[in-house]
Amino acid sequence: MTIATHISDLLYRYECVILPGFGAFLTQKQSAHFDETAQAFFPPKKQVSFNAQLKKNDGLLANYISEIENISYPAAVYRIDAFVLDLNTQLEKERTLCLDNIGSLSLSSEDNLQFEPYTDTNYLTEAFGLSDVKGVAVKREVYKQQVQELEEKAEILFTPERRNSKSYLKYAAVAIVALGIGGFAGLNIYSNNVSEHNIAEQQTAESQLQQKIQQATFVIDNPLPEITFTVTKQSGDFHIVAGAFRVEENAHQKVDELRAKGFKSRYIGENKYGLHQVVYSSHVTRTEALQELRTVKPSNEGAWLLVQEL
Repeated sequence: MTIATHISDLLYRYECVILPGFGAFLTQKQSAHFDETAQAFFPPKKQVSFNAQLKKNDGLLANYISEIENISYPAAVYRIDAFVLDLNTQLEKERTLCLDNIGSLSLSSEDNLQFEPYTDTNYLTEAFGLSDVKGVAVKREVYKQQVQELEEKAEILFTPERRNSKSYLKYAAVAIVALGIGGFAGLNIYSNNVSEHNIAEQQTAESQLQQKIQQATFVIDNPLPEITFTVTKQSGDFHIVAGAFRVEENAHQKVDELRAKGFKSRYIGENKYGLHQVVYSSHVTRTEALQELRTVKPSNEGAWLLVQEL
C-alpha cells in the first residue's frame, strides 16, 4: 500500500494527519448545503485542506504504517522520508502531482505550494452512502395548464343544468361547515369543563398529600455515617499516546512507571488492532495536547496525538 493510501485511511478518523517533512492534511466538517451554481443539494462532508507549516513528526502516520504493514517504527519513518523525497522531486520536475483520493499539489510561478482537494471522496463517516441531489424548480404555471387541458379532455362533462346547480351545492357546503363549527365549539366547551374539573381534583389531592407529609415524623435509630468519595475525572478527547502493547500486563506496568514520574497516565483499553494503549495524559483542547506532546517527544520519539472520545 502507498503512503497516500495510509494518509487517506487516517483522514476518516483524525482531523490532522502530518506527513513529516512535507506538511499536514487537515479536515473540517462542513454542513449540508445547496449550491446555486450547480443547482444541487450536497450532503455534509469533511473538507480537506493542506498546511505546509506543520511538518514535525507527531508519530501518528509512522505508528499506523508500522501496525498495518507489520514493520518496525524506524522502518516506517524511513518509508515516509523516501516518499517525501519522491514528492519533492516530482514537484520540481513536473510542478504538479496527484495523491489518490486526497487531492492535487502544484507549485505556483512564485514556487508556493498549492493544494486542490478532490470532491469525490467524503471523509465524514456519518454521511456514508449519501450523494448530491439535483434541485429541480417547480413549474407551477406549466402544471396548472396541463391540469386544465386534462379537464377539458375528461369523459365526464358537467351539463349547463348541473353548472347552474352549483349555487345549491355552495349553500349546502356552507351549512355543513357551520354545523361542523358548532359541533367543534361544543366539544371544546365540554373538554374545557372536564379539564377544569380534573385540575381542581388534582390540586385537592396534592394538598391532602402535603398535609400528611408535614404531619409524618421519620426517626432513624442508627443513621449511616457519611462517606466522601474523591473522584479524579479524566476529561478531554485529545490524548498523548505513550505506547501500545500486545500484552495488557505490559501496558499496566507502563502506566505505573509514568505515574511514578509524575504523569497523569492511564490505560485506555484495546484498539481495533489488538494493541493495549497507554497515554501520558488527556486534554480538553488540541493546543494543550500539542504542548504536552512537545514536552515528552525528547524522551519518547514514538509518542503521538490521538483524537478520540473515550
